[in-house]
Amino acid sequence: MGTDAPRSKGHRRVRRALIALGIVVSLVVVTAGLGVWTVTRSFPTLAGTVDIPGLTDTVTVTRDDAGIPQITAKTAADLFLAEGYVHAQDRFWEMDFRRHITSGRLSELFGESQVGTDTFVRTLGWRAVAEQEVALLDPVNLGYYQAYADGVNAYLGTHHGADLSLEYAVLGLQNPGYEVEPWTPADSVAWLKAMAWDLRSNLDDEIDRALLSTTLTPTEVSQLHPDFPSDQHPTITGSQAITKPSPGALAARPNIDSTDIPAADRGATPGTETDAPGSGSGAGSGSGSVDSYARALTELRSHLGTVPELLGPAGGEIGSNSWVVAGALTDTGKPLLANDPHLGPALPSVWYQVGLRCQSITVDCPFDVAGYSFSGMPGVIIGHNERIAWGFTNLGPDVADLYIEKVTGDSYEVDGVLRPLLLRDEKISVAGGGDVKIEIRSTGHGPLLSGFEGTAYPQIASDFPEAAGLPPTPIAEAGADQTGADPTGADSTTYELSLQWTALTPGHTASAIFALNQATDWTSFRAAAALFEVPAQNLTYADVDGNIGYQAPGLIPIRASGNGTLPVPGYTSQYGWTGYIPFDALPSTFNPPSGYIVTANNAAADQSYPYLLTADWDLGYRANQITARLQELVAAKTPLTAELMSEIQGDNYSAIAAALVPALQQVRLTGDAIEAQKLLDGWDYQMDADSAAAAYFNVIWRTLVHDIFAGKIDAGAALTGGDRAFSVVTSLLAEPNSPWWSNAAYGTIGQDSMLRRVMTDAAVEAADLMGSNPTDWQWGSIHTLELTNQSFGRSGIGPLEWLFNRGPYELAGGSAVVNAVGWDATSGYQVDWVPSMRQVVSLENFDDSSWINLTGASGHAFHPNYTDQAPLWRDHETRPWLFTPAAINGNATNTLTLEPAS
Repeated sequence: MGTDAPRSKGHRRVRRALIALGIVVSLVVVTAGLGVWTVTRSFPTLAGTVDIPGLTDTVTVTRDDAGIPQITAKTAADLFLAEGYVHAQDRFWEMDFRRHITSGRLSELFGESQVGTDTFVRTLGWRAVAEQEVALLDPVNLGYYQAYADGVNAYLGTHHGADLSLEYAVLGLQNPGYEVEPWTPADSVAWLKAMAWDLRSNLDDEIDRALLSTTLTPTEVSQLHPDFPSDQHPTITGSQAITKPSPGALAARPNIDSTDIPAADRGATPGTETDAPGSGSGAGSGSGSVDSYARALTELRSHLGTVPELLGPAGGEIGSNSWVVAGALTDTGKPLLANDPHLGPALPSVWYQVGLRCQSITVDCPFDVAGYSFSGMPGVIIGHNERIAWGFTNLGPDVADLYIEKVTGDSYEVDGVLRPLLLRDEKISVAGGGDVKIEIRSTGHGPLLSGFEGTAYPQIASDFPEAAGLPPTPIAEAGADQTGADPTGADSTTYELSLQWTALTPGHTASAIFALNQATDWTSFRAAAALFEVPAQNLTYADVDGNIGYQAPGLIPIRASGNGTLPVPGYTSQYGWTGYIPFDALPSTFNPPSGYIVTANNAAADQSYPYLLTADWDLGYRANQITARLQELVAAKTPLTAELMSEIQGDNYSAIAAALVPALQQVRLTGDAIEAQKLLDGWDYQMDADSAAAAYFNVIWRTLVHDIFAGKIDAGAALTGGDRAFSVVTSLLAEPNSPWWSNAAYGTIGQDSMLRRVMTDAAVEAADLMGSNPTDWQWGSIHTLELTNQSFGRSGIGPLEWLFNRGPYELAGGSAVVNAVGWDATSGYQVDWVPSMRQVVSLENFDDSSWINLTGASGHAFHPNYTDQAPLWRDHETRPWLFTPAAINGNATNTLTLEPAS
């Protein structure tokens, strides 16, 4: 018995431990099971049969292994109802989040932190304009939007909370009372306003110039905002002249040491800033009213940045490409069309691939189209139908102007006459808090966005009237002293900035999408383009008959005076809009003799064009390289193929590297920087992910752009390192004694001194980032993309970001190269501007086309199609884009049948 007792006690302890372990394991299993169930419960039904209220007949939805749906219906209403249902299956949280952005209702989701954003969006009035546009729709197009909304709502009728998406489970932890509202046509149309804002032309440049003009001379401002080089880079409808940089072009330049520069030619010397750029020689320097004006502009710029960050970071540059080549140049004898529009990266991607097919093409059901849609909108935005294909890049016309308004009480002045402000009261509902009431004030130009005191603008304008298109004398400020106070004792007069923007005028773009989807030839294509008012896009065209073309659409204002590059007085009608450029006068070309058309945000027309489109084009480095590649292939009599088009989309050649590296190779360095400098020997100027030379060059480039301009221009107005910085620095290479090369803060005098400092510092930074051995450096190791969920991805909460974000992905490319995987040199090397998708369409056989999306079809975290296309996109691979019913059905992995509900 004596030996049994201890054994029993030990057994009891083991038994208790096993029981405890079992409980823990059970809890882990149950928790894991609940986690898996919570994550997967929102995954959509992809096969079988589902009854859908509102359908009139059977609809089939087939999907391939990427989850891309192809929808076939007997009526147009059923087709768009099914598209709404499928969008809601895969992307409803994205749709719901977007409509809260566009209506200024983010505070209803996330609480008080979003009141500022909501106030700004409501001030702009996106939702109000969208509702007016819905009222303008004809019955047929309105019916399409309503059918789409019915499809979304059919899905909402059977799915709630976390059944819709994992994000609702997370939202329920902080906002348990939130309830999803039914979808409406205005929810769809409002998204066009968000896209127009994301592609809002030169408003940022206008603010930048205005801020620079408070401290710099007009000549210096012009240097930082150069004109489009139409004598060197091609325009879309005009000159096809290109400049192919020669790697040895600067090799013969003597090596200049700063001590060789005569003192009189050095510009600023260390510790002296009197003659240096940014030394206060600009307009109105030291004026308190100018400071107030600058603060108002800075405040407005911060507002502008709020919304794009929610849509995906916009970055500082643009990079969309689209080109089309005629059948005479291709291997098939029919045209090829390539397109890769660039946007801020977001997860899920802004695009949703889909096919929409009427079982029989009739007048009542005219759709047989496939391509890239927006979740939340019916139809296809970019793609092809059975007759034509089309692509988009941002035209980027100047369609937004800032006006300086004289406001007294609830009135504003025009030509000496006071007019009543337009006043609108709105209420912002705040989750977990009380309602916030706001008053929105507008002039005839548009909403008032920010204010300042004094008479700043007339003082600035009087110093450089030509730059702003203003009269050469200050504008009289009758009735106001230097603080804006009315000496009579009435309401004081203040100065406020208003915004006139074409997107705030109700238009017809909501109808253009359906017209584009059913266009069958050049004539009907142009008729659809005439409806595409905002945002104005470069539209490339090809058809099965062998034609190619280009059309610039959009509402583009004609100004009474001025050129739209700076804010102008709103208190005189002298600077108002007098109308819009007639559609038939917008740039266009059809079957040009060259056999190709290239659009890459470059100038749409040359200097002979009679209307002002904008003063702020992309400066044409990508267009130049695409055109050069095509010309080389044509000259070599190489038939152009779909594979070659895709290869050009991935071109990593850097024109700035070709121009700058010869100068960098001549700089005399010491220490570890010598080994880094050797990386540039024999480099082909390709921004490849595994390139050590590209890694070192880009660290040099970021350092150089910073050190040249640091302390000379406002940090917020800094060049971000893309096409504009390329142009500015390239022009300075031929001016080694320019004051821009000298910076007292760093003790640099002249070009050689600056380059030596920058290369030395860059070698140290590169070693810190990538290790001490230069040959191990790789551009992709620092040039990375994290795919970030639009809502919870920037929460700052690690577990949430782990749930929804993916990456980082190491990438090739860069700013102002064809593979425009852009980055902002003011903030680091991380990617913030990407090819949002890529397509190459073969007009000889649509089944030979290819496409790829940035992320995947699904918006559900952990779904197999959440980011399945991202690795292919990273490696510049594409997927077959099947179009014919036989090819689609043969490749289908799932078929869902939608039946009318009894």
